[in-house]
Amino acid sequence: MAKTSTITLSSILTNHKRQVGATWLMVIIENVLMALLPLFIGYSIDSLMTKSDAQQTHDVYVLAGLLTGLIAVSIVRRLYDTRIYGGIRIEIGLQTHAQLAQHPVATRNARLDMSRELVDFLEDELPPLLTAAIQLSVSIIILANFNQWLGVSAVAAGCIMLLIYSAFHQHFIRLNAALNTQMERQVKVLTLMPLGALRVHLEKLNSREIHLSDTEAYVYGLIFLVLFGFVITNLLLTTQVTDPSAGELFSIVTYSLEFVEAAILLPITLQTFSRLSEISQRLNVS
Repeated sequence: MAKTSTITLSSILTNHKRQVGATWLMVIIENVLMALLPLFIGYSIDSLMTKSDAQQTHDVYVLAGLLTGLIAVSIVRRLYDTRIYGGIRIEIGLQTHAQLAQHPVATRNARLDMSRELVDFLEDELPPLLTAAIQLSVSIIILANFNQWLGVSAVAAGCIMLLIYSAFHQHFIRLNAALNTQMERQVKVLTLMPLGALRVHLEKLNSREIHLSDTEAYVYGLIFLVLFGFVITNLLLTTQVTDPSAGELFSIVTYSLEFVEAAILLPITLQTFSRLSEISQRLNVS
């Protein structure tokens, strides 16, 4: 890994462009294939209902090929990810230890665990974020292809959700800072303080986690209200589609639900990003 004075998501990505780029490419291919499934299922439904035997089997074979490709890419990516990100965790752990050599053991212990969260995000939570982004984009494009107002309602719902999250971003950072500060005190509490101090420490940890969870609940509640309005709106807008076939109705409903499923992933991932922003600041304090 190239030497760098900071430990952040961007520095990790810069120093491992090829490795991370390869796994991102596989994530994109995997999710584009997955996002296309409802469309090709819809084609297959229409073919089975209206076309000749030869045309029916052709569409089914295309769908089978799509599924086979999806399975193959998914397996290869997971085998690759485990090895690549495992090596990155080792390098980041060593760099964290070197940069915090003058800090107490309690601080180094907590921040070494925190540094792993940066790599965990890249391996475990960034792919779902890419999944959500691809599903949202594909859903919007395909819905707009059926009726422009279906696409407009999806774009409007997405913008409102981002505005809701941005209003809470700094609050999430402050709550995570309080939680991380308390976690850094744990080794000191265990080694130097009486048993009663441990109870106080655990109660403080619990209190900070409750505040964080409560804020997440409020954000999710607001976002679910937006998504509820989106689903109802799209159901009403479906009546504007001219003579829809069974396959088209299936695709419209499925892509509307996929939009909702992908949108639910966003606040979870973005809240983690807020936490990592605070961790990055903490790791780079000399």
